[in-house]
Amino acid sequence: MSMFLDTAKIKVKAGNGGDGMVAFRREKYVPNGGPWGGDGGRGGNVVFVVDEGLRTLMDFRYNRHFKAQSGEKGMTKGMHGRGAEDLIVRVPQGTTVRDAETGKVLTDLIENGQEFIVAHGGRGGRGNIRFATPKNPAPEISENGEPGQERELQLELKILADVGLVGFPSVGKSTLLSVITSAKPKIGAYHFTTIVPNLGMVRTQSGESFAVADLPGLIEGASQGVGLGTQFLRHIERTRVILHIIDMSASEGRDPYEDYLAINKELESYNLRLMERPQIIVANKMDMPESQENLEEFKKKLAANYDEFEELPPIFPISGLTKQGLAPLLDATAELLDKTPEFLLYDESEMEEEVYYGFDEEEKPFEIGRDDDATWVLSGEKLMKLFNMTNFDRDESVMKFARQLRGMGVDEALRARGAKDGDLVRIGKFEFEFVD
Repeated sequence: MSMFLDTAKIKVKAGNGGDGMVAFRREKYVPNGGPWGGDGGRGGNVVFVVDEGLRTLMDFRYNRHFKAQSGEKGMTKGMHGRGAEDLIVRVPQGTTVRDAETGKVLTDLIENGQEFIVAHGGRGGRGNIRFATPKNPAPEISENGEPGQERELQLELKILADVGLVGFPSVGKSTLLSVITSAKPKIGAYHFTTIVPNLGMVRTQSGESFAVADLPGLIEGASQGVGLGTQFLRHIERTRVILHIIDMSASEGRDPYEDYLAINKELESYNLRLMERPQIIVANKMDMPESQENLEEFKKKLAANYDEFEELPPIFPISGLTKQGLAPLLDATAELLDKTPEFLLYDESEMEEEVYYGFDEEEKPFEIGRDDDATWVLSGEKLMKLFNMTNFDRDESVMKFARQLRGMGVDEALRARGAKDGDLVRIGKFEFEFVD
């Protein structure tokens, strides 16, 4: 079984905030001793950190749930609970993080040490010392901690390489990688010898260096799921230059120019923007009989499909086996990289907008539904946040929650929907009677 894994779906849960405390001190001339309950601590965040030592998402194959610690509860003497430590999750360079529900990209992690909070911990609930007023100097009110953010994430690894080697199976991509780098890919005289991307570093004679990725062979229909190409086409997206390897000996009976067109069609079908990357055509296996004649024919067909003012892609005849023609190819690749900018992988429409914590007048704070048993059901993000942070063990906290609902317009909305005195109203698992 391959130990390379480039996609994973996981669940993350940030820590809940600690509950606030109701407590009173013993002091003369202070009503009921005065409030002395402290606030709860902040829940831990779930933080992704890039680790350049990781190469795959294999760690997420067996561990798919990540949960941060909750904050400590508030204490007497007005002491705050301790905030929880953040949960650090290490990911390889080139990891794209998406929200599995919306499909939006949360972040693209490419720099070593880069950090991103994928789930925010809840704030701690307030203790009763926070609710003291001249009218109520000894409140028995506290808040539960805010629930931590919980979400399902889709991780996608797109390896970091400056140059990508593409072409049909058995055209010599792995052989080329093995002779221009110190990488040791598996090489065999059969199709799909390469079943995972291989990465290597090239150093040219002039001292320049760049990373090269050898990708599993593409075949016609790869962009629709045929062969192995559909699994690994994503790794070409980060490359700035494509080396298009072609078997110029036509040893398998295919026409080299038809191969060239077929692979470009698959790249275009997968992602049209891949055609923006500059290509260098590498005419491989030039040590074989008839390769030179095939190369001349290839050049004629290529020129025939370009206008006279269009610039033809450069062609470099080489032999990976005998290592001839490699130096000019590598120098030209390094020169092309120098003048080729980074390509933006995601536009604004694919990225999730930053969270806005202000009040949105168009956003409904609650929604009203009705179950089959005629019970009114209240839901909504703002309402559920208030509900989860209410301490229902304290009567004053329950009355405070009732006032908050009234202030949000829940009573009027229920009345307008036809709710009558004595009707049951449900929020989560909590039920109460509607009083008109």
